[in-house]
Amino acid sequence: MTVRIGTRASKLALTQSQQAADQLAAVGGFPVELVRIKTEGDVRTGSLSQMGGTGVFVAALRDALLANACDVAVHSLKDLPTGAAPGLTIAATPKRVDVRDALCARDGLKLADLPAGAKVGTGSPRRAAQLRAARPDLDVVDIRGNVDTRLGRVPGLTGNAEDAPGDLDAVVLAAAGLERISRLDVVTEFFETDVMLPAPGQGSLAIECRAADAPGQAGSLEGSQGAQSTQNALAQALAALNDEDTRLAVTAERAVLARLEAGCAAPVGAYAYRKGSMLYLEAVVCAVDGSKTVREKKATDGLTEVGATLLGIEVAELLLAAGAADIADLAASR
Repeated sequence: MTVRIGTRASKLALTQSQQAADQLAAVGGFPVELVRIKTEGDVRTGSLSQMGGTGVFVAALRDALLANACDVAVHSLKDLPTGAAPGLTIAATPKRVDVRDALCARDGLKLADLPAGAKVGTGSPRRAAQLRAARPDLDVVDIRGNVDTRLGRVPGLTGNAEDAPGDLDAVVLAAAGLERISRLDVVTEFFETDVMLPAPGQGSLAIECRAADAPGQAGSLEGSQGAQSTQNALAQALAALNDEDTRLAVTAERAVLARLEAGCAAPVGAYAYRKGSMLYLEAVVCAVDGSKTVREKKATDGLTEVGATLLGIEVAELLLAAGAADIADLAASR
């Protein structure tokens, strides 16, 4: 039986979903096919933050899973809401790639080189706030569109002049996405985390499936012995693709968001990583205009999902105690 992989139809989504599908097929020994699913975020126009954040890219994929239109769905983990989806589970978080944000500017310019008043595009309030904090003299512009569309807003970053208005001096994108579609050539500067903390889960994929099909469960596929065999092979492949260090890190980061009751579009950054016997976490909450930021960090030796979750909650509490709710619209403060 063929395992169906649900994915958005954008170039980046198809690329990362195909990579995940190839890995699952190689480990599980079963054929795979991509099922393209159109999401609300692909149809609607306007600011992502006004539509409720990047979660608008997720609902249709989850509906397809629950309706048995696909067997697993591949998400950019930073797009997933922190709340649980009844009947579904994140079965695997493959090894994380570059977490950093990247500046893609005209003429090879770096952030410090951009002239006062330079127009920098991003669709992320988190990136916009940290850009304004680092360079309050920039004109940060809210933009939408896929990677190629965004790069086309910057002169010299695309070869198709008809589709490239070239009206911006730079855009900020996730390094991971550029790496996955082989476009790191357009990066003029990678932002280290002391300048711009990434979105929780950035650089990570989430492979989601029905809870009954997750590793360790009995399975939801009924019928032939072949169906059961495929389900067992899928569960084993999902378990093999899961990277435990990545899982711990993103669990801590997402626990920060959950405790703050901040959505995917909130001006909140978080980055966790394991080093030796410790899990380290740093998080930031920013005023949208960049005028104020609050940063906190902490570590734990509790290398379990419970320990990672508690670490995220503790850092969120430190942020709230330091006045995070006074500079950003967080539901946790209401």
